[in-house]
Amino acid sequence: MQLRGVRYTISLFVPEAVLLGATIVALQLDAFAHAIPAFARFYPYAVFIVGTLLAWRFQRSRLLFALILLALASVGLAAPTGTAIGRATFQATAFLLPLNLAALALLADRGVLTPLGLLRLGIIGLQVILVIFIQRTGSPPLVGLLGHGLLPARWFAWTPLRQPALLAFAVSIALTALPLLFERSATHRGFLWAIVATFLAANARPSRAAEEIYLGTAALILVVAVIEASYLLAYQDGLTSLPARRALTEALERLGGGGHYTVAMVDVDHFKRFNDTYGHDVGDQVLRMVAAKLAQVTGGGRAYRYGGEEFALLFPGKTLEEVLPHLEDIRHSVEDTNFTIRRRLRARRKRDSGNRARRKASITVSIGVAERSQRHSAPEQVLRAADQALYRAKEDGRNRVRS
Repeated sequence: MQLRGVRYTISLFVPEAVLLGATIVALQLDAFAHAIPAFARFYPYAVFIVGTLLAWRFQRSRLLFALILLALASVGLAAPTGTAIGRATFQATAFLLPLNLAALALLADRGVLTPLGLLRLGIIGLQVILVIFIQRTGSPPLVGLLGHGLLPARWFAWTPLRQPALLAFAVSIALTALPLLFERSATHRGFLWAIVATFLAANARPSRAAEEIYLGTAALILVVAVIEASYLLAYQDGLTSLPARRALTEALERLGGGGHYTVAMVDVDHFKRFNDTYGHDVGDQVLRMVAAKLAQVTGGGRAYRYGGEEFALLFPGKTLEEVLPHLEDIRHSVEDTNFTIRRRLRARRKRDSGNRARRKASITVSIGVAERSQRHSAPEQVLRAADQALYRAKEDGRNRVRS
């Protein structure tokens, strides 16, 4: 559990924080100083083009909207701050940008030309009109509001941002960071670090090149987040967070050229009956519990969600005899877990099905195991042999390991 916590903590920073950190270091090194202006002239545009193509290909409207916001912010943050109107334009842009990015992080993809997508475009358009209105008229109430502060100004002498913009960044970072405490999300993490990058861009004055590079990095972070989210969608099971069947297939292909390995197929006993009795949401709880136990397998094994109530354990470089004790430990671990049903029971045969209930249920698994050999040399043959062993475990009474 401690190792999983460390991995989760690292996942909050990689790769987005690494990209941002590399950008900060590069901008501070004298060796790159001569190349920064030229790099800033094409880097944001290249990322914008790639990101737009990616958003179109993967149908990620949030990425497209975020790129549009960053492009507009590039214009707003470039406003000269030598005049009151220029400062108001800069502050308005710095105030609206993080709030818009945080809103995109919290909302789902709903397309671009859909009613919701057009609504979001309309909201962005209204904000553009508001900034232009401030720029053209220098509206005293709005200018005063953007420069208003409750705390002593000397506390913020280190930044060109006024207190409303700083508050907008703080609130936006909190809104995008909070969901990460409960669920790992590449999208939320990407938006979080993109907001941090835009904060650095707003504080990069008087270097226009650094400002552009930070905005380009913010866009790159969002592009990387979309790629990672798409990868997880294909290779990670959404219910259990285990690697999915495609990940197992590729892992076996990498081992299939001559490497030795053992595969175990794991099936939840009487799952269909349990699912029919208590409902699919409780069934999902069972699958998550079993997946959590399998993820803790020892002996160098790795757990995968194979499909339905079936899982797979892959042990690279291990023989059947070597993995059997670890499989028995896993079987006992599941069996010894007191699974509590906390929900409104939907049992059709129970008269008290309408009452709130907490009941203990016994969950067990059957395991079939096979190793790569001359007889079973191809990955699909090893999987088939493990599946046949699983069938024997069920025939023998379930809650046991068979080879």
